[in-house]
Amino acid sequence: MRLLILGGTGPSGLQIIHQALALDHTLVVYVRSPQKLPESVTSSPSVTVVVGGLSDAEKLSAALEGVHAVLSALGPAVKSGPFHPGNTPLANAYALLLDLMRQRDVKRLIALGTASMTDEHDKFSLEFAVLVTGVAVFAHNAYKDVVAIGKNIRAADRDVMWTIARVPLLTEKEDTAVLAGYIGDGKTRTRLSRAAFAAFVLQELEENKWCRQAPLISSP
Repeated sequence: MRLLILGGTGPSGLQIIHQALALDHTLVVYVRSPQKLPESVTSSPSVTVVVGGLSDAEKLSAALEGVHAVLSALGPAVKSGPFHPGNTPLANAYALLLDLMRQRDVKRLIALGTASMTDEHDKFSLEFAVLVTGVAVFAHNAYKDVVAIGKNIRAADRDVMWTIARVPLLTEKEDTAVLAGYIGDGKTRTRLSRAAFAAFVLQELEENKWCRQAPLISSP
């Protein structure tokens, strides 16, 4: 498939890129800072790098041309913490993206989410309640942006088949084993490797088991 990758300069996005290339996909990597991409990515004949901002409708629309699906690892940078902008820039970017996807007839989106995005299938979990409350208190703007991302994706036109892969705390382990469920289901845990996140995204791209759903994924 020809895939548009967003958030590709971050560690989770790079995992998606490397695993997608290993599966022989063709990638359009849309980035603001191409110098952050490793040479192994930029030199690949299967990768086209498009430089642009998330609010640049013209460039983002051009990047969507001929694309079969959008895989996004966009999320507030950990280091931004309490300094994340208060105007929900990522949620606004998703609103623009979804509109452009409709115009370009791109129907599949798999996006990174977090436990801060609630779901009707979730149950109470003290561990997750503590995690989410900590983010809401100490990184409120990032929390607000993430919640708005979830609302914007869920409000997408019915023609867009979206999946939000909600993640707990991310680790750098190489293990790709993953469980998909919901908060408080007795199965999912509070840790997930970035490699496993990417593996889930690419598996979901093929299987479409979680269309218009927002599972919580974790390491077993």
